[in-house]
Amino acid sequence: MTTLIYWFRNDLRLTDNSALLEACLHADHLLPVYIHLPQAQAIHVLGFPREDRHRQAFLRESLDDLRMQLRALGSDLVEYYGEPVDVLAQLTQVAHADAVYCECIEAPEEIHQSQMIQEKGILLKEFWQSSMLTLESLPFAVQDMPDMFTQFRKEVERADLKFATPVTAPSSVPPLPVCSVALNLEVNGQAIASVHNFLGGERNASAHLKQYLARRLPDSYKETRNQLIGKDYSSKFSPWLALGCISARTIAAELADYEQCHGANDGTYWLWFEFLWRDYFRFLHFKYGGRLYQAKGLSETTPVQSSTQQFECWQTGRTGELLVDAGMRELLKTGYLSNRMRQIVASYWIYDLQGDWRLGAAWFESQLLDYDVYSNQGNWLYLAGRGTDPRGGRRFNIAKQTQDHDPRGEYQRLWL
Repeated sequence: MTTLIYWFRNDLRLTDNSALLEACLHADHLLPVYIHLPQAQAIHVLGFPREDRHRQAFLRESLDDLRMQLRALGSDLVEYYGEPVDVLAQLTQVAHADAVYCECIEAPEEIHQSQMIQEKGILLKEFWQSSMLTLESLPFAVQDMPDMFTQFRKEVERADLKFATPVTAPSSVPPLPVCSVALNLEVNGQAIASVHNFLGGERNASAHLKQYLARRLPDSYKETRNQLIGKDYSSKFSPWLALGCISARTIAAELADYEQCHGANDGTYWLWFEFLWRDYFRFLHFKYGGRLYQAKGLSETTPVQSSTQQFECWQTGRTGELLVDAGMRELLKTGYLSNRMRQIVASYWIYDLQGDWRLGAAWFESQLLDYDVYSNQGNWLYLAGRGTDPRGGRRFNIAKQTQDHDPRGEYQRLWL
């Protein structure tokens, strides 16, 4: 009899979860767990939590949805609080587990977690599954991937790569171990409403994708993606993608079916194009690893010393630059910000206020409902000129951005 533990990380779904499917195939008994990390509640030196209320609420909804789906299959989701190495060491002993299965996350903290677990003598089987393309399908060794996104994209397109075929959800889940007893864990079940009405969980992700395609919104994506107000100007897949409530492969496959039915166009291509950017930031971690998390990034320039007062003005939307302040207040109130506004406020912090890019990245990590370690790090490095782009950063002209994207001041009035 084989007993396995399945450790859910940022893959809170049943469909297209190859790691979970493998665990189900090889286990006689399976214990699905989620571990709440102590560092998620850590307080930054400037006084804000690493994960603020919007992220916590969306996670709570997503875990509750996953639990209900597992219970419908005769299983359950057991939540623990603590360091993964400690929790899993105790569980493998109590449940007499043979191994722990989980998804692979190629970022420094998560890699360290895995190393600590393996050093305890626990058999840990990790599966890379968060990208649209597989590592094996790339037309180059990932350690030798092109630094520039444009070259990366051209080589992917030249190889006619689109997406990896998603796998189905397990039809059944092995029963829980007899001796599985949950540790005490207090969780906050109170959800916080967002102006965009995001609800966590795989079923809500699937419903959102279905209505997005049914309303033919991909057709207009390229034209509307830089708008600032409303729900339909962009896809809004990112909150569910961030926690793995839905996979990029599932969305890409549905988008391909949509093109078969309605025809491909600039909008459908641009959606795929954005998923490719997401993959690019992921694959860069295999090439550069911890160097992406150095203060200087991949550059040789040391970071600046930021003013605490200026940071407080920026994070609370009190800089005096109206478009920037409107964006920062939307972020603070809702946990969300359009891609255009993310670039504008980040540029303002880095170049106009001469701020340390790492503080901006930390604030986004705290607030963003759709925080993704790969994309957050990649985008801040790109804007700060500390990533792979040799052009030395991307500074935005705030007056021009205001004229181009909020000429009548509607966005500013909405949030100010």
